[in-house]
Amino acid sequence: MTRQIVLDTETTGLSADSGDRIIEIGCVELLNRRLTGNNLHFYLNPERDSHEDALRVHGLTTEFLRDKPKFAEVAEDLLTYLQDAEIIIHNAAFDVGFLDRELERLRKPAFNTWVDSITDTLVMAKQLYPGKRNSLDALCDRLGVDNSGRTLHGALLDAELLADVYIALTRGQEALLIDLGDVGQQGVSVRRADFSALDLPVIRANEVELSAHAGVLTQLDKSSSGKTVWRVVEPEITGI
Repeated sequence: MTRQIVLDTETTGLSADSGDRIIEIGCVELLNRRLTGNNLHFYLNPERDSHEDALRVHGLTTEFLRDKPKFAEVAEDLLTYLQDAEIIIHNAAFDVGFLDRELERLRKPAFNTWVDSITDTLVMAKQLYPGKRNSLDALCDRLGVDNSGRTLHGALLDAELLADVYIALTRGQEALLIDLGDVGQQGVSVRRADFSALDLPVIRANEVELSAHAGVLTQLDKSSSGKTVWRVVEPEITGI
């Protein structure tokens, strides 16, 4: 069973190295790519004020956070929850940098030693959509994820949105498959279809389509500053 945790943080500012701290952590659990509802959420007292720019983003005031637990008080619960899971983060270097610094203050090992792996959806999005905006809001718009309730950034809300974005980013042929385990539990019999004798026609591209295809490749080359592999792969593919 694959356990994944989508994680997001809010912070007092942009630089953990300069003393900024985590003020909110939101975690959303996926089992076999399905939301379980077993989520984790903390507001934290950072023992310092937020920068004005950060406060405009998250809206979490010093007064609101003053009676919240400190990171040290929730660290064990957080690490136990995350233990050995694949962690999914948008712009992972930012969040992991802050988590590492918080763990360092407690003389604990770095964040990546507690989890199975870390997946950065920003890196994934840049590979899938080179040259385009790949913020969480931009991906929600592009992938049809409803983010209308996101007026301010919030770690749990953003983790929930990112979970939907991640599922959409990684949706492939598995989305078309029937979960036979669930079907069996409902008492429905399933008969597999045999397509081995099916002869599918191959329709070759005409000159107009080939020209349009070349134009698309040119645009991809331009938007990615020549980093695409299309021109390398294309000569190896016959019939294109």
